[in-house]
Order: sequence, then C-alpha cells, then structure tokens
Amino acid sequence: MNFGSALQLMLPAFCLCVLMVAMLSYLGIHVIKREIIFVDLALAQIAALGALIALLLGIPLHTQASYWFSLAVTAIAAVVFTLSRTRESRVPQEAVIGLVYAIAAALAIILIDKAPHGAEHIKDILTGSILWVKWQTVATVAAVYGAIGLFHFLCRRPFLMISENASQAQASGVNVRLWDFLFYLSFGFVITVSVGSAGVLLVFVFLVAPAVMAVLITDRLLYQLLFGWALGIAATISGLIVSYLADLSSGPVVIGAYAVALVLVSAVIHILRAPDRARALRNTGLTALAFALAAALLFLGGRALGTCFGHQGHAHAHSHGLAPHDESDTHASGSHLEEAEAQMEAGLAGESLAETLAGASDVDALRTLFAHHPGPADRVAIVTRALELDPAQGAALALRFLATDPPLFFAQTAVDALDAILSHPSGLDIAEPFDHPANQQAAAGVRAEFGLTPEPSG
Repeated sequence: MNFGSALQLMLPAFCLCVLMVAMLSYLGIHVIKREIIFVDLALAQIAALGALIALLLGIPLHTQASYWFSLAVTAIAAVVFTLSRTRESRVPQEAVIGLVYAIAAALAIILIDKAPHGAEHIKDILTGSILWVKWQTVATVAAVYGAIGLFHFLCRRPFLMISENASQAQASGVNVRLWDFLFYLSFGFVITVSVGSAGVLLVFVFLVAPAVMAVLITDRLLYQLLFGWALGIAATISGLIVSYLADLSSGPVVIGAYAVALVLVSAVIHILRAPDRARALRNTGLTALAFALAAALLFLGGRALGTCFGHQGHAHAHSHGLAPHDESDTHASGSHLEEAEAQMEAGLAGESLAETLAGASDVDALRTLFAHHPGPADRVAIVTRALELDPAQGAALALRFLATDPPLFFAQTAVDALDAILSHPSGLDIAEPFDHPANQQAAAGVRAEFGLTPEPSG
C-alpha cells in the first residue's frame, strides 16, 4: 500500500484518537483528583457487558440499539457509584468500583460462552478496532463529545469543587449526590460511545495516561489540559505509525507508546526536580540499564527453557512413533505437498514467512501455506506473492482471501496488488462486505478477465 492510501486509511483513526485524547484526558484529571482511578475501567466493562447482553438478545454489536442498551446498563452503574459515596463510609469508594468491575467482567465471561464467535467478541471488546473506523463513527463520537464537553463547561464550577474537595463543596450547599450522578452519567455516555471503537483497554489508557503525565508536570488545570492533550496526541501518533510500519494491531501498540511516554516523562520530571540533577541522571541511567539487563536475562532464560522443552517434545514424539506434522489438514498432493511442508518446516526452524515466500516457486504450495496461516497479515503476503508467480491463480487466491472479509487494511493491500496486476481498478469496494452485489459483480469481472471459475472461500 502506498503512502497516500495508508494516510487515507489511517486518517479517521487518527481523528478519533485526537477526539478521545481531548475528552478523556480532561475527565482523567477529575478521576485522579477524586481518587477513583478505576471508574473508567469499571464503566467500560459495564458498557461491554451491556453490549454482550444485547448481542444475546439478538441486537448486533456496533448498532444504535446496542449503544442505547449499553448506555442504560451504564446508567444503572452510575447510580451505584453515586450511592457508594458517603461522608463517613468505612469502605473506600475505589473498593466498590473494583468489585463492580470484577463482577461485570465475570458476567461477561459467562455470557461470552453463549455467544457465537465468543473469542472474537472478547478481543474486539478489549482491544477494539480503531484502525478500521469510518468517518460516520468519528462524526458520531464528535457529536457526543461536543455535547458532553459543553455540559461540563457550563457546569464546571460544581464538578471542579467536588473533585477538589467534596466535603467543602457539600458545606457550601452543593448537592454532591446529584452532581456525582450527573458526572457518572455523562462519563458513561463518553465511555459507551468510546469502547465500541477503541476497546476497554485503550479507553482506560486514554483516560489515565495523559492526565497522569499532566499532573506530574503542573498543578494548574489549564496547563494540565494543554500538556495532557499535547503528550497524548504525540504518543498516539507514534503508536499509530509504529503499528502501520510493523504491521501490528493498533490498540496495543498505542498503549505501548503511552507506556514509553509515561516512563520518559517520569524520568525527566524526576531529574529536573532533583536537588542534584547530575546524580539523579546517573541513577536514572543505572536503573534503566538494570531493567534492560533483567529483561535480557529473562528473555534468554525463557528461550533456553523453551528449547529444552522443545527437544523433550520431539524426543517424546519420536519415541512413540509420532510424525512431527499432521498431514490430515493438507490438501495438496505429490510434489506440491512435499514442497509446501518443506517450506513450513523451514519456517518453524527459524526462517521467516517473507523468506519462505521469496523462495516459493509454485502457487499450489502457496495455497497450502494460505491454509496453514489464518492471520490476515500472513495471508495477504501469500496472496501478493501468488500474484507475482501466476496472475490468474493469484487472482483466484486474492478473491478467496477477500471472501473472508479481512480487516480493511489487509483487504485494501490485496485489492491494490490485484489492481496492479490488472493495470486498472477491479471495482472491489473494501468498505462493503464481499457478498455485497457490487463486489460480487466486480469479482465476476476479475474471474472473467482471467478465465477463472468461482472458488469456494476459506
């Protein structure tokens, strides 16, 4: 995929991340001041639980009906959190929040067993699919955030008074319980609309990480907002770029970028505020070196143990007369089967898939590799190589891949490779499912151009 296509694909995700950083970092400052750090995680898990309940009731995920159902469940949680704050409570509110999160997570695990493709739903709920968002989703999030932002701006005085000192606010005549409920309810709106695209984990990081960095730097609210937005956007851009270049899932990589940013900001603040900066810099460097050495030792030790267990497994298999590979799932025959298995064995021995594909010379062997590599990143690489070796058979494999409705990034890569072979646009629209009439017509045109017959997907 060229830079222009990549930019066009990632621009909605970037805009959505900027909106989330702007809204969630502001709410994160309130959360830190109120010492209810895990309220976001709890509300996000409850919103996810609501979506799962709706799914089991027949309401598809990522629909307006699913959103409103999740919001209703989140509103119930807002009532619980509001009632859990009392002036003389023996149980900290954070304990109640943690219990609500654990209960919601346990219920979600129970319900996910009853849902079709449960593992996929769990992954979607936790990590989201922010790279594949559409402009319509960005517009919806912007509208909700704008309304909630305006509400918080107009009501900023009671919200800030309660966040700074709830007891003093109550003594001043502020109805703390009412404003707490409105805070949690508005918070629930933001979380519910965010979790569907970004997932539970990324939303939590957007809420806490920029606010933590900002609070470390300054005590003034305005400067906290500015620093939180600037550092959050920088970490987000870095994560998205790395995820694109390394072909990794965007949500976890962005979280990793925030982890790096938190460490760097903490180290810089520690050095700048230390009475002896030279000594603080030296100690920070030594600490970083110690952690790096510990990580290297753990990695090397783990690799050594893994190699030992691997040798023991092979010895056990040979002692019982077991073959190292199960050939029942392989559909190739004769020399093609042997070539494909040899390539896969080479990959298991340490050769990367890219090196395996570079040495491949037969499309039938690539079909076997395709069957053994369900990941979209691997499959699109196999499709691209197949198109280079045999355009007609590669086109058939490309259509087979697109029939699985892979993530948009990989679907676009396959379509770009197919268009390059055709020397004209194929007409395939990755924004629509493969079984959409327009895509079926475009696929029929590709088959006709190469003289292909329809091939079953899988």
